[in-house]
Amino acid sequence: MTTGKSVLIIGLEPTRIDFSLPEFAASPGLDAQKIQAALDADESTLKNLGYEAEMCLTDLGATAEEVVVAHLHRKHFDCILIGAGLRTISKHFILFEKLLNVVHEHAPTAKICFNTKPSDTAEAVQRWI
Repeated sequence: MTTGKSVLIIGLEPTRIDFSLPEFAASPGLDAQKIQAALDADESTLKNLGYEAEMCLTDLGATAEEVVVAHLHRKHFDCILIGAGLRTISKHFILFEKLLNVVHEHAPTAKICFNTKPSDTAEAVQRWI
């Protein structure tokens, strides 16, 4: 168990994800409800491990940077995870770069980590804090 280390999980708001993209071909039946359930489970797992975890879900770019900046200014985060939905969907690559640079600028001491799927979020965080 950890004691109060803070974690911010940045990802796309699940209802904004286009599940018809080629990146989802290997995951038939995946939808916004299943993604949201996985995100909720991730947050719960981190809290059960003793982390102060919170979600920061964004749109596809119109306000994403501002939303992340607002979260980063609200409190100090020891670790920031940027989810696979932002990193692995080629259509969102530029948004991923922008948000990575926002994190770098506004939370320069935070460790940055990445998951490969919702079920390995805790492992990604534990690699760094």
